[in-house]
Amino acid sequence: QVQLVESGGGLVQPGGALRLSCVASGRNFSPYVMGWYRQAPGKQRELVADVTGTGSSNYAESVKGRFTISRDNTKNTVYLQMNSLKPEDTAVYYCHAFLSRRTYWGQGTQVTVSS
Repeated sequence: QVQLVESGGGLVQPGGALRLSCVASGRNFSPYVMGWYRQAPGKQRELVADVTGTGSSNYAESVKGRFTISRDNTKNTVYLQMNSLKPEDTAVYYCHAFLSRRTYWGQGTQVTVSS
């Protein structure tokens, strides 16, 4: 069956960095748009960044210049490099894959930015 498994979350101080990974399995995800969403307590889930199968990326304004999304289609893996982290980046981060009417979610990984 299809699975998206995230890793790399944790606790980091403001100004620090983390790299999230999401490994997809169960089908070829090369044509899928893959991305990262996040949900902070009491807030709606929001798009952080996504990337098409050909490498075109899109970012939320709040993370532009700090976060970088990338993917390795040979490994069915998408990454999110997060630099200059701020307390407001604290959230559960979810991996997402979308193609036509097919959409899949990972279980989420917690990112906490705090001193």
